[in-house]
Order: sequence, then C-alpha cells, then structure tokens
Amino acid sequence: MDTVILSDWLAARLERTAAEPVYRQTLRLMQQAILTGQLPPGTKLPSSRTLAEDLGIARNTVLHVYDQLTAEGYVISTTGSGTYVADTRPDTAAVNTRGKPAVAGVDMASSATTETPKPPKHGPDDLSMRGRRLIDKAGVSAKQWGAFMPGVPDVAEFPARTWSRLQARLWKEANPDLLTYAPGGGYRPLRRALSDYLRVARSVNCTPDQIIITTGIHQSIDLAVRLLTDVGDRAWVEEPCYWGARSVLQSSGITLVPVPVDDEGLNPREQDLQQPPRLALVTPSHQYPLGMVMSLARRRTLLEYARQHNVWIIEDDYDSEFRYGSRPLASLQGLDDAGQVIYVGSLGKMLFPGLRIGYMIAPEHLVDTFRTGVAELYREGQLMQQAVMTDFIMDGHLTSHVRRMRALYGERRQILIDAITARFGTELPVMGDEAGLHLVLGLPDHANDRAVTAAAYDAGVIVRPLASYYSSDTPSRRGLLLGYACVPNEKIAPAFDTLARVIEQTALKVPTRAA
Repeated sequence: MDTVILSDWLAARLERTAAEPVYRQTLRLMQQAILTGQLPPGTKLPSSRTLAEDLGIARNTVLHVYDQLTAEGYVISTTGSGTYVADTRPDTAAVNTRGKPAVAGVDMASSATTETPKPPKHGPDDLSMRGRRLIDKAGVSAKQWGAFMPGVPDVAEFPARTWSRLQARLWKEANPDLLTYAPGGGYRPLRRALSDYLRVARSVNCTPDQIIITTGIHQSIDLAVRLLTDVGDRAWVEEPCYWGARSVLQSSGITLVPVPVDDEGLNPREQDLQQPPRLALVTPSHQYPLGMVMSLARRRTLLEYARQHNVWIIEDDYDSEFRYGSRPLASLQGLDDAGQVIYVGSLGKMLFPGLRIGYMIAPEHLVDTFRTGVAELYREGQLMQQAVMTDFIMDGHLTSHVRRMRALYGERRQILIDAITARFGTELPVMGDEAGLHLVLGLPDHANDRAVTAAAYDAGVIVRPLASYYSSDTPSRRGLLLGYACVPNEKIAPAFDTLARVIEQTALKVPTRAA
C-alpha cells in the first residue's frame, strides 16, 4: 500500500483542536481501517518516523499507537522487517459471512467500496419467550418518587446524620474483613441483631444462623426458587399479587397458578387443592395489593396442606411494621413447626430503598444449602453497609425510627382518606388502608384503570392500576394504588385534587350503549 495514501487518509480525518487527544484519534482511525478492510491483512505500515513526519505529530505518539495496535492484535511487528497488518478476518469455515472478504493489495480508495457484511436485523425475536413475557408484563415505573407512588417510604425523613456518624466510625477503623466478599449468610453480628429484632417485632422463630442476608425480597425469592424448584414446576400466587414477585417466578420458568383471595386471604379452589404446587408465595400479614389479613384458620389450613404435600411456602412480609390502629400481626412463619415456610423481608421500606439489605429465614435443614447458594450465585459483599446497619439496630435507632414513621404515615394516610371522602363520599371505596404505605381506591367496573393511570401521569400524578396486578386480562376489580408515605402532608390534598379531576373525566362517566 502506498504510504502517502495512508498518511493523507489519516491527515484528512485528524481533528487537531478536538478534545480527544491525537494519539487516541490516530489509534481509533487505524483500528477502524483495519477492521473494515481498508488496510487489508499483510499491508506493511510506514515507519513510525515517516508517518510522524507526514502527519506532523511527534514520533513518540506514533510509537505509542503502534505499540497499542500490536498489544491488541491488530498488527504484527518484526524486528528488521517492519510492522504489518495482522489477519483478523473471521474464519469463513466457522462463520457464514455474507459480504466479500477484503483483498490484500487493494489501495485505500478502491477498498473503501468493497462490500461489507450487513449487520443482522434486530427485533422482538431477539428475546427469549420468557424474556418477552418479562418485558411485556413489566410493572416498573419510570418514576420512583412523588405523589402517589406506592411502596416508597419518605427517605427525606431518614436520620442521615446518625447513619453517617456510624458509618464514619467504621470507616475510620478500616477493618479489612469488612471490605471483602461476605461470608455465606452475611455479616453475623447483623444476623444476630435481626434475629433479636424479628423475634420481638414479628414473632418469628429463628436463630441467627437461619438468617441469610440478601439485597432484598426479589433476590430472596430468586434464591429460593433456584434452589427448590425446577423449570415447569407449579407455584401458587395470590390473585392479584405483586408484579415483581410474579416476574421473578416466571423468569425462572415456573408455571404460575393464580389463586383468588377474599376477605380472609388466600382461598384455594377445589381444582387448586387437587394439584399441589411445588411452592406457594403469600403475603399473609398484609396482602399485596388489596391489604387483607390472612385469617388464623386459613393460615393453619395452608400450613397443614404444605406439610402433607411437601409444599414450600414463601412468606413475603414486606411492610407489616406499619399497621395503624393495632399492633403488627404475628408472622405465618411463627406458626410453622414443620419447616415448610421461608420468610423473606427487607429493611428498605423501613429505612430507604437504596439500602438494598434484605433477609430470608431458612428452615434449619436448608441453612447450609442457602448459604452456599447465595455465595455461589451472587458473590455477596456490602459488609461495611451491613456493619453500619448492625450498629443502627443495636443502638436502638431502627426501633425509634419505625415508631416515628408509623405515626407520620398514619397522619398522611388519614389526610388522604379525608381528601377522598370529601371529594367522592362513599362513591369510591377505599381498601387495604389498615397497614402499609398505600391504599387502594376502587373504581367502577366499567372504568379502565390503566387509562386513568396514564392520564394521571400526564397530569403529574403517579398511581398504579389495580388491573396490572392480576394475571388475567379481565381483572375482577378495578382501582388505583395510591402511595401516601412519600408525600408531604401539605401536598396530599392538592395532588389528590389533580387526580380527582382525572378520575372524574376518565372513569366516572358511564359509557353509553350503542343503539
């Protein structure tokens, strides 16, 4: 190849005043020329001195470029002979190429017109079936904060100074043991602190060894599903249920069996009972999203059924600390004497979601299995964060924070209910407001809650449609999930006024029948 052609080609493309250094530009352009066949395999490159003089740049710059091209396999340098373009073309015996390979010896002008392989067309078929199902049914929102985003605590009320002080103290000590991978199960002092807390707050029966620290409820469920089920196994899920848990199960190849809920919680039908599932995922202390509590009779029935048919129960106890007007209810796990319940929870709702510290309580005979599984699959870390959390609990800050937030959220819940009542009276029912961080505002059967949600979003208000929590395309109830925890008291009424106008315009008009 003519040295002048390469020099002219590079000179025409170098931008001397660009922010990108000349070294990086020259390297990128030469890599591009080699990959596209403009510099065919076997082409001898000009000497570093010649190319530097032609381009008007330092010889060291060209030497660095050649060294990098050699290190990355683009060129081959031979002492006394020179530097040549390496043959990096795909092996045609292994790859079905559609374009014509570059021909050695073609100059820069003619090789630029050589036909190159066309990139593959990408589209919906790129995804697997379960990948498409996951994306099509995704419930994640583009916004995670504001009125009335469900399931989000008020992070502005988090005692950041206290946390910062505890964290600074630990970083000052700089214990190397806190900077490596976490041992199977997580930081033992945190597991001990959580064990004491959960025995008192949630009436669970566990030892510190039974607690496995995770990044949250999603990971806890994922771990249990991976270790206890196979592709095609059946799982009971509440109808309706939390979209995130449903996505975790489906993405693992589990066949979902939606089981209806009533005022007493999960209510399996005869056909459900005739085919025992491999596992059942339930929210007994505060059904998500409708809010009912599973009765004691239903709890005992479920536990006995699980014992007889070897069904694993995953108890998702996501926000039971926030119950208004009564004490938090005891866990289902506390009634389990057969080792069938896997209890999962998170500290994110109590503190702040970005904390990403969750936990699961494994039956004693599965502890070693789960410890190995979490370490093998996820290579856990965040020990420093777990150590801060330990001190936060042991110094009493968690208990006092939850107590203060329970009172604050209770106020906000009442403000929202008052705003609903003032606007709609008893026309629209309020459901699931006894606990948690959200309530459900019922809509007429003819209403399209997805359309209301979209219109509200355009008006600056975030809600979730109840329909999206059902597996069926024809949900039995229509409504909106309204989160109140992250909305300041004074902003609740104005935000609801905006939402109320949207509801009146899009949901309360009775559709006219065609003649």
